[in-house]
Amino acid sequence: MRYELYYWPSIPGRGEFVRLALEEANAEYDDVARRKGGLKALMAFLAARDATHSSAQPPFAPPFLKAGKMIIAQTANILSFIGAHHGLAPAGEAGRSWTNQLQLTIADLVDEVHDTHHPIASSLYYEDQKKEALRRAEDFRAHRMPKYLGYFQRILQRNKDKSYLAGAKVTYADLSLFQVVAGLGYAFPQAMAQMAKRYPRVIALHDRVAARPRIAAYLASERRLAFNQDGIFRYYPELEG
Repeated sequence: MRYELYYWPSIPGRGEFVRLALEEANAEYDDVARRKGGLKALMAFLAARDATHSSAQPPFAPPFLKAGKMIIAQTANILSFIGAHHGLAPAGEAGRSWTNQLQLTIADLVDEVHDTHHPIASSLYYEDQKKEALRRAEDFRAHRMPKYLGYFQRILQRNKDKSYLAGAKVTYADLSLFQVVAGLGYAFPQAMAQMAKRYPRVIALHDRVAARPRIAAYLASERRLAFNQDGIFRYYPELEG
């Protein structure tokens, strides 16, 4: 099956978590909005979503994945589908549920990262909520970052095989945690430099994922979008404190 991924063409965003899983799975896919005329196709899909006469089960927002006749939305839901079909999740129900739980925790962290620069509303510019962002980022650096990273550090310590979050084999949750660590390093380089000393297993997992052959090839390719000031992970020097 050749998949179609629908996401915004110029930012890594939540779509990047899906791209990483597809790349590690060696799955064939089209990043629809990044091809010629693709953004128009994405917008047409969203327009059809909003049509009141539509009988489909429309996605709320990108990313969403077209798999045959299925349209699968929500990052964690997409990853659960990819994991089950491409060996990026444990075979048993308990393991699949645990991996999904880890992914949902990562999703919570991603939302909190976004709110460091947009704590009031996504519809406002950063400059319109800068005062609130300074306070939010201070709390995030001091309390929320260590809380989340400490949690994943303990998960890795508890595993008998400490290679990955769910055991000896890589899952989509590991790929997503890699992306979060990379994003935090972009958005909060000073804080992450300090966190690296406190949570070495999390950093080691990031490095282990980056070294995987398919991921390494992807990171070196033009398919990998750089972090920028329009995505979830943004660098504002003043938010470093």
